Amino acid sequence: MKKLSLLLTLLAAIIAVNAQNGTRMLGFDARSMGRAGTSIGVFDSYELMMTNPAGLSFLDNSSINANISLMAPTVHFQNTINDATGKKSLFPMPAIGFIKKSANKDCKWTWGVGLFTQGGMGADYTLNNALYRDQTYALNSANNTYYPVKGAYEPQNYKSQFAVMQFGPSIAYKFNDKFSVGVSVYGVYSSMQFKMPFGMNPSIMKGTPNGMTGMTFGQLFSMSPSLGGFGYNEVIASADMSGLSVISWGGKIGFAFKPNNKWSFGINYTLPTQLNFKKGKATMDMSKQFEDAMGRAVVGLYQNPAMQGVPLATAQTYVAQNFGQMGIDLTKGVAGQYGLDVSMKLPMSVGYGMSFQATPKLKLAMDAEWMNWKSAFDYMKMTMYDGTSSNINTMIGGTGFTMNFPLHWKNTILIKVGGEYAFSKEFTLRAGYAYGNNPVPDATVFAIFPAVVEHHITVGGSYNFSRKVTLSAAFETALNNKATATDPSLVQSEFSGSTSQLSTLIGHVSLTYNL
Repeated sequence: MKKLSLLLTLLAAIIAVNAQNGTRMLGFDARSMGRAGTSIGVFDSYELMMTNPAGLSFLDNSSINANISLMAPTVHFQNTINDATGKKSLFPMPAIGFIKKSANKDCKWTWGVGLFTQGGMGADYTLNNALYRDQTYALNSANNTYYPVKGAYEPQNYKSQFAVMQFGPSIAYKFNDKFSVGVSVYGVYSSMQFKMPFGMNPSIMKGTPNGMTGMTFGQLFSMSPSLGGFGYNEVIASADMSGLSVISWGGKIGFAFKPNNKWSFGINYTLPTQLNFKKGKATMDMSKQFEDAMGRAVVGLYQNPAMQGVPLATAQTYVAQNFGQMGIDLTKGVAGQYGLDVSMKLPMSVGYGMSFQATPKLKLAMDAEWMNWKSAFDYMKMTMYDGTSSNINTMIGGTGFTMNFPLHWKNTILIKVGGEYAFSKEFTLRAGYAYGNNPVPDATVFAIFPAVVEHHITVGGSYNFSRKVTLSAAFETALNNKATATDPSLVQSEFSGSTSQLSTLIGHVSLTYNL
């Protein structure tokens, strides 16, 4: 099991991708992707294991199938101190499957097994943050005091990876020549990673400073400087969260109806999947926050007339002593390692599809799918524990804490329309269009979770080299979409009023071998 988990972790790290609708891909095989991923009501591919397992009953042959998709996303972020394009990457997304139909025409069962890249999202930036700047001190000659001066920015890495893979069997039972029911039961493997300056409400610091009965560190950090506080509306730690992976379970049921050779219809229902990431690790470093707090404390100290003229080093020593009286020993630093658990869901969905053989050569198809992102991606529950930093533990009042990271995604409706034209027995051309409303609300859109694309255009085709071998290819583009965050942002202040953009180019190639 450890070797399997390691293999899946490495594969998921390679395929962490920007989503096409939320965290879901439009389709999983080049044949359907040529017509915008329409497959719920089109019964022609092993991809039915992912979209409508009942349709497996209407396949003509047992087959071995493989697909590779290559995605090239472009992400862009802009706020008052950034105008940056994310790191360019090319992400491979594999899928493989086997379909078995009985040679006995009276057998009503068809089954298959497959592994698919279900989706994910990710971004990798180098960005400026208002807190992360060189800090020096200058002398105010008017009153012989010192004050902090912010210099050049110290660019920070902002990175996310969220990948989802699905693997397992599907089975379909054909009641008669027109109607079938199918079920997929699958394991879901997911991995996640975050790295960025992490903003938190000061109220998370519930520890009580020594000698300040009744006041928490959170109240001290948020209190106005005129009252002896620091005046922060958030505190920031450099966070690196990694080692998060989980194997969970999910399922799908489908219904397929093919009344004649012209029409076919399909319905699916996908169960929600709980993802409980356990035993990850998080590095939390508040050094830059305390460097800034020291500067504010020095300014506050010099407001005392008796301290004016005191050398800067002496003032900093006094400030460090004041922190010491509150139980904070700055010689031990303010960085530590924590265990990390994260809880979230993949959404329940309901889909409908249909196809129409308009002429012997022309087939038209449509899918509509509703996804319950509102319930699944309301927030991420993040629990940190077993912290190694005595200073951070003193401030938070324990060795860990739990917070709900806000997402508040909206439900989406994904509409796909497409068609294919068979120019000959060997060659078929396809095209399609898909629209899915952006699930990410303006209040929680931020740089490294930019799942905001809406419009997709696809083209593709297949070539039958023989009765047994078919090669399919498709090209997909998700048109650039921009989302502007509210001011204030619910995530953290640096994203207030910012804009996040995403577009993607994807190539798909698949090979089918009919047995």
